Amino acid sequence: MQITSINKVKENSFYREQLDSRFPQINEVFDECMREAKIILSPQGIDSYIDQARFLGGMGRGVEPMLLFLQKWPQVAAVIGEASLPIIKDAIYAIWKSPNANAITFFLESLPAITRRLPSEDLLKQYTSIAINLMNRTSTSIHGIHLTYASPSLTDFFLQSPKLLTALSVQGLKNWVEYGIRNYHHHPENQRAYFQIKTSDSKAVLQRERHGTLLVDHTRKLDLYLLGLWNDQDFIVPYPTEIDESLIHAPYYDQQGIRLPDVYEELNHITGIDRYRAALAHIAAHRTWSTRIFADNFSPLQRMAIEFIEDARIDFLAMKRYPGLAKLFLTLHPKPIEGECNPQTHSCIRHRLCMLSRAIIDPAHGYRDVKLIEFSKNIRDQLALNDISTEQVVTQALSYIAKTRLQSDQLPNTYFKDTEISYRDDNRSLWKFLELSDDEEQFDLENLSQVSEEIQALPPRHYPEWDYASQTFRPDWVSLYESLHPKGDPSYIDRILEKHAALVKRLKRLLDLLKPQNQVRIRYQEEGDELDLDIALRSLIDLKSGNQPDPRINMSHKNNGRNIAVMLLLDLSESLNQKMDASNQTVLELSQEAVSLLASSIQVLGDPFAIAGFNSNSRHNVSYLHIKGYGEEWNDDVKARLAGMKAQYSTRMGAPMRHAAHYLSNQTADKKLMLILTDGQPSDIDTADENLLIKDTRQAVLDLDQMGIFTYCINLDRNADQYVGDIFGKHYTVIDHIENLPEQLPKLFMALTH
Repeated sequence: MQITSINKVKENSFYREQLDSRFPQINEVFDECMREAKIILSPQGIDSYIDQARFLGGMGRGVEPMLLFLQKWPQVAAVIGEASLPIIKDAIYAIWKSPNANAITFFLESLPAITRRLPSEDLLKQYTSIAINLMNRTSTSIHGIHLTYASPSLTDFFLQSPKLLTALSVQGLKNWVEYGIRNYHHHPENQRAYFQIKTSDSKAVLQRERHGTLLVDHTRKLDLYLLGLWNDQDFIVPYPTEIDESLIHAPYYDQQGIRLPDVYEELNHITGIDRYRAALAHIAAHRTWSTRIFADNFSPLQRMAIEFIEDARIDFLAMKRYPGLAKLFLTLHPKPIEGECNPQTHSCIRHRLCMLSRAIIDPAHGYRDVKLIEFSKNIRDQLALNDISTEQVVTQALSYIAKTRLQSDQLPNTYFKDTEISYRDDNRSLWKFLELSDDEEQFDLENLSQVSEEIQALPPRHYPEWDYASQTFRPDWVSLYESLHPKGDPSYIDRILEKHAALVKRLKRLLDLLKPQNQVRIRYQEEGDELDLDIALRSLIDLKSGNQPDPRINMSHKNNGRNIAVMLLLDLSESLNQKMDASNQTVLELSQEAVSLLASSIQVLGDPFAIAGFNSNSRHNVSYLHIKGYGEEWNDDVKARLAGMKAQYSTRMGAPMRHAAHYLSNQTADKKLMLILTDGQPSDIDTADENLLIKDTRQAVLDLDQMGIFTYCINLDRNADQYVGDIFGKHYTVIDHIENLPEQLPKLFMALTH
């Protein structure tokens, strides 16, 4: 044994000499590194290991690259094999030959974590290819002097890669990196923020490329699910989940809507969309059957017990109403193993409560604990008779805690295994507080008071924006806030209509020609609205005579006229405050007159129509202001909002058009028309490239066309011909003499809908 030790020392000395390095830090770790290397690597692998370490030591980058490689490579080789070393060598050499040599340290530091996520040579090769592509395309060259600057984001990429690969496939990582290169290769600071996952589009693209079901792709479907089964119309709002899957992301609801994680992966063979359905069903059941209770007099332990049992009560009632939920709830609800938690070492309170919760909703639970069986059966029996309320749950919970409490329940080391029920909300809305102080409800109120009145109304809707340079959408780029427009004096609109009384009469005569005529009868229908007696009698005679009767004995009716739904979208940007040369009126006032006349005209026709205004103050704050909804009559409330119109901020047009299409597309009309009234081209304070918003608005027009929505622009800018055709094609009218707008707008509408 002594001879063997001497041989090992000599062998290590030989390899140490082969390193040809005078860094004293190497001596401190070399023997330990070699011990590990000899376990994992072949003799040839060790020779390659020493050769590569020697190269790293001679690069002129200090001791750290060599030190990291000596420590990390055996770990990497243990996962993907020593034959993958050439892939690493090629990547290191490419980085070293560029101005990015300082990134080698970060590359080597991240390698073990990377290979645990990509445990094959092929995957590792794809990863290094992504990194080298990023380096080459973001390293800045100065033309004429042959000088190249290092990539601003390569080191950030290496730092974030282990975390990114917990959520993304290699292809997803490639797509995420490609987006960052395309959109930020000329903006070093923004590029770094993107690759540090600090920007909204970085997170949005990351979520788009993640595995699992994205909430944003199914919001409409889940809206209908919530409405159809629970008659609940609250907003469903996604909240971002971090990549770290060890964190718990519980759904919740508050004054601004129902909050769900932005992505759900499959769990226990339950798909992401079904997990969303389970979470919504549980929350909707809370909103149907739970009553809020004061929390001040309960200890944290008592509150936890109340929440577990109340959640189980709610699930039981939901399954009773919709038996199909049983499969979802029982599959997603963990089933703790009885006796698995040791009360000598852990607090088992969560374990016991989760067992009780399971027993309440699952009569076939199989547990043997006497008190658990007694309590769960008692609660189920009361629930079967609809004879237990939230207040009675409190009594049951306190009784259960008192009868089962152990001294070890106070231990800080809590047993959590199989106690997290992913579809249940965090119960913040179950409680109310006599003293708000630091409670989350007070927090919301204080923060809401600092936000503008418009933004208080509803949570934001996020819309993509088209980037013409990369020919891709920037996902969730624009935050749009919708609200009712503040009211003014409705008599102001009445005075406008009186002012234009002669024009109103002329328009009425024209409108009478466009109004739908009487219903037309369609005969000889096998299925219809009513029986056609003449045909029915003739068929009966044929039947009695032994002839083949005509089965088309019904008739139906249809209107011999219009079936049009209209959305009037108004630009309410600052430029509308400009006064006209010929009068003292502003463009905004003329727009109010024109819209008033148009609205009264459409009301006569009976077409369903809505009016909304929009403006923007950067992509983070686009306002969408409801003036008239499809379900509203042309009344004083609508007139008051129209009278209160104010012009401010800028003209980001694409997102408001997409949002207006959300409402217009729900109409059942044969023809859907969106009229956009504006006095200028799309623009905003955070966009230097004027073509960016023009191209995005053009893309919105194309998207709406695919939805069957016809868009038409009425532009009040005399120079609009320079850009409006690029957006709307031939579907626009430029009104040079704005003072004629009140007369021209209704006539133009009639021409479009004739």
